[in-house]
Order: sequence, then structure tokens, then C-alpha cells
Amino acid sequence: MGAVTSTVAARFAFFPPNPPSYGVPAPAPAADGEGEGVGVGEGAGEEKDKDGGVVELTGVPRRGNVQARRLRTKRGTEVVAMYVRQTGARLTLLYSHGNAADLGQMFELFVELSAHLNVNLMGYDYSGYGQSSGKPSEQNTYADIEAVYRCLVETYGASEENIILYGQSVGSGPTLDLASCLPRLRAVVLHSPILSGLRVMYPVKHTYWFDIYKNIDKIPLVRCPVLVIHGTADEVVDCSHGRALWELAKVKYEPLWVKGGNHCNLELYPEYIKHLKKFVGAIERSPPPPNDESPESSAPPDSTQTDPEGTEDSRKSTDCREKTRPSADLRQNTDRREKPRGSTDRRDKSRKSVDHPDKPRASVDQPDRPRRSVDRFGGVMKSVRYIDCFRVTTSSGS
Repeated sequence: MGAVTSTVAARFAFFPPNPPSYGVPAPAPAADGEGEGVGVGEGAGEEKDKDGGVVELTGVPRRGNVQARRLRTKRGTEVVAMYVRQTGARLTLLYSHGNAADLGQMFELFVELSAHLNVNLMGYDYSGYGQSSGKPSEQNTYADIEAVYRCLVETYGASEENIILYGQSVGSGPTLDLASCLPRLRAVVLHSPILSGLRVMYPVKHTYWFDIYKNIDKIPLVRCPVLVIHGTADEVVDCSHGRALWELAKVKYEPLWVKGGNHCNLELYPEYIKHLKKFVGAIERSPPPPNDESPESSAPPDSTQTDPEGTEDSRKSTDCREKTRPSADLRQNTDRREKPRGSTDRRDKSRKSVDHPDKPRASVDQPDRPRRSVDRFGGVMKSVRYIDCFRVTTSSGS
């Protein structure tokens, strides 16, 4: 029974666009002596760098500050990733997109987010998505994001304390899995996240071993500030998923509940980019996590002293968790040490948000008049044909 349910959950979770919305041409053989280096945005299809990973994306606009690469994962697949460089940026956003999307569909959004938030941005396609090889699976997505993270650190010089992980819908799974292994991560953004794969389909109150993306059990392990964004009219992943994850976060940032927003259109609301900019600004102004491996010092700092504005350390960590694993082995499969969790309905109700939910938030309940840059962002997003089909299909071959 468990194997059957797990198969159903896996089929439910992954719907790669078919055909992919972009291409990666085979590299042209280079003649002797044509070994000059490749800068960001260059390449024209030839894989010229030493590790042979730089590729060209076809079917998308050429941008001078965008570079694409093939990255090999520890599970043997090759994923395609794109890096958007923003001059002067100090933070880097690692974006895990939602279902039924690929880099071609997300390209303009990634470029616009990088510019509006003044961050470098790395997006990627999961195994079996776009031009990435292999087949999509929960474990493959964990290996995918780990390979992308290592590329950010080793190739682009990003550091753990200057990286923000961003997970949208099904992308919240690999995002929280990686975030639970990085004690000095700067921040996490969860966009229309799921509590777990099974909980999207059924209102279960316990975590079962055959479930996928057990975010409900992993978010308490995340030590950095967490921003949750969810639409109140989401008919695919109910807003209760985002609210429950926000309640379970150790360091809460003022959430954004987009009134009337559904699962696939939150980028069209002016408060979306406005709230994200506020969050990134607060994170940028806050000091990075302390460089100390001890459990006491790697826990979130006192919110009255160093937490970004709008965040709350929901509890002082009294449980002595295992010492952080080395970055060379980011994960020993966190699912193995998870125990079934009781219903989130039985959570302690005494915790309060720093944004006082009883009072209307300016960014949600009383949106300000958007600035021109925000209007432009919304206009660009209307042209992005992005669909997140997080649902069960009738086709048995999906």
C-alpha cells in the first residue's frame, strides 16, 4: 500500500513541460588554437571553459549578464542552470522553480528579479526538466540543488552566509532540504510552499514514511530568517500550508498573504515585489551568521540585537541537535532521522508574530500605490507564460 501511495505522490508532483521551452545545442568542435575564455553572456554554443560546462540557451533572449551551465550531480544526471550577474550585488538568490515550468519560461522572471532585488540569481532545471538529463524524483531534486549550490560557491564565489534560497511550490522541497543542512545560510523564501506532497492531496495529520518533500519536518531545522508568500485564494496548495510552515519557522519574517492571489499569479501583484525588496533589504542590512561551528553559536542570534527587522526568533533552541555536517557532504538524507510528526493543529498557539496578525499589514491589507519600477515588473510578468500544474492528471503516462 505504501509503495502504491508513494508512486501516486511522485506522479502527482512532477510535470515537466513537454516539449521544453528552450534548447541547448550540441557544442561545435573547436579547432586547434581556439581556446579563448568565455565571459558571462558569451559562449555561442561552444563549451570553452575548463570544466566544459558553459552552454548556450536557445529560444530565450541573449543577455550580457547571463551565463548557462551544465552541472553534473552526485546521482549521475546533468542539470542546466543559469546565472544572472548583477553588478554590485552582495547577495545571491538560488531559485528552485515550481512544477510544469523550465528555465525558458522562467528566464524573464529571473532577469527581472535580479535587477529589481539587486541580487545575483541562480536558477536551474530539475533532472528531467527542460534540457536537464535523467528523470524527476524527490531524491534527484535534492542532488540537483546541491550541485547548483556547489557551483555557486566554487565557480561564482558565493558564500553560504550571502545566499538566499528561494523555493516556489514543489521547489520548496529541495529548498528546505538544503536549508536544513546549512547553518550559516542567510535567509529562505517560501513561495506557495507545500507541507508535504501527500498533504496536498489528503488532509493527513501525521507524516508517513512514503510521503515526499516532508517540509513540515524540516523547517524547524532551518536557523535563518524565513519569509513565506502565499495567495489566500490558492486552490492548488491551500494557504494553510504556508501559514503552518511560517508558524513552525524558528526565525519568522513578516509573511505576505496575497489577498485574492492564486497559485500561479502572485508575481502580478504589486505587493509581491515590494515585500520581496523590503525583505532583501532587511537581510542585507543584518549581520551575517556567526562563523562558529558550536551548536550554541550557530543557532539564530537574539532577535532584539541582530535579527533583520520584521523577524522573530520563535524559540531559543534548547534541543541539542547534531553538529553541522561538513559542506562536502551536505546531506545524509534528512528523511532518515525524521520521526512522524503529530498534527500541526496541535501546535503551541502561544507564539505570536512580530507583525501582529490582528492588525492589518500595510503591505497586504492596505497596499500602497506601487512605484513605476514595480508597475514595470508586473507588466513584464504578464508576458511570462508560466503554469504550475501541481495536480493529478488523468493520463497514466504523465
